[in-house]
Amino acid sequence: MQLGVIGLGRMGQIVVDRVLAAGHDVVAFDLNAAAVATAADAGATPAEDLDDLVDRLGEEKRLWLMVPAGEAVDATLEELEPHLGPDDVVIDGGNSHFEASVRRGESTAAAYLDCGTSGGPAGAELGFSLMIGGPEWAYEAMTPVFDAVATGPAGHDRMGPSGSGHYVKMVHNGVEYALMQAYGEGFELLANGRYDLDLESVARTWNNGAVIRSWLLELCEEAFREEGSDLGDVADHVAGGSTGTWTVQEALEQEIPVPLIYQALAERFGSRADDGRFARRLANRLRYGFGRHEVQRRE
Repeated sequence: MQLGVIGLGRMGQIVVDRVLAAGHDVVAFDLNAAAVATAADAGATPAEDLDDLVDRLGEEKRLWLMVPAGEAVDATLEELEPHLGPDDVVIDGGNSHFEASVRRGESTAAAYLDCGTSGGPAGAELGFSLMIGGPEWAYEAMTPVFDAVATGPAGHDRMGPSGSGHYVKMVHNGVEYALMQAYGEGFELLANGRYDLDLESVARTWNNGAVIRSWLLELCEEAFREEGSDLGDVADHVAGGSTGTWTVQEALEQEIPVPLIYQALAERFGSRADDGRFARRLANRLRYGFGRHEVQRRE
């Protein structure tokens, strides 16, 4: 199969490498010429621009977009639109909002597959988990590529119609937030509790047969091994938040309680206050107002 890959950041390059390793042909393009050169060194055919990329593909075009979610996806689709027809397939492998994917599925001339992608840079070796929404025929047509990019046939599936792939990935990320928060809280108690513990040893022991063993726990073990049990100079700041926000917004619309995911999202936002959270400072002062409790002052 011949695949055009647009967007050659870390994840896009992994797509290129794994598709090539499975024996397929790749035509690659990115706005960054160095990224195109890297893909070419790996065995892909470099394209000078999107027109050149499309010209190098066959009559039935198969395209994988790995560009930032939002305007970049729409801009790429707009430029590709004159070249696309109903027999072509476009995969959006980024973290697009599921409603945007529904809109693109309805407006794009080609069959549009929204592909939630999980696994991060570790997917270079192991393969990704792919959650895919869109027309069934297009999913089946792209199965050889999905087999290559995922961990194998069990690492991908069609979730349902347009939007469902990114919907499932959105909820996946919400669950990820809650799991990270749970591990963080548990290890914080161990770090500040009754015993002087080697947290790398704790994580390693839990990872060998315990009910809560997981890849995230393996990453906890790695963090304590490389940073120490006190995490050294790692800052109290957690970036990200868009997919978790979308998950909470959807839960509110569907009237489904997700208190753990919500709290994990709130803690993530709370970590970004450079000088302490204003809300907590105000609550401190209000306690003086109604009860004349001592106001704790910053040094």
